[in-house]
Amino acid sequence: MEVLLYLIPMALLLGLSGLAAFLWSLKNGQYDDVKGAALRVLTDDDIRP
Repeated sequence: MEVLLYLIPMALLLGLSGLAAFLWSLKNGQYDDVKGAALRVLTDDDIRP
């Protein structure tokens, strides 16, 4: 039962850091152009004539 004293704060810290990373990515516009990124995969920019 003493291990819960370590596991619960570590789980909360990991969860909060994941939430902070997600909110940071939202603030920096990582999810603004979802359709554009999907269409960019289909273009063949590396093929040269």
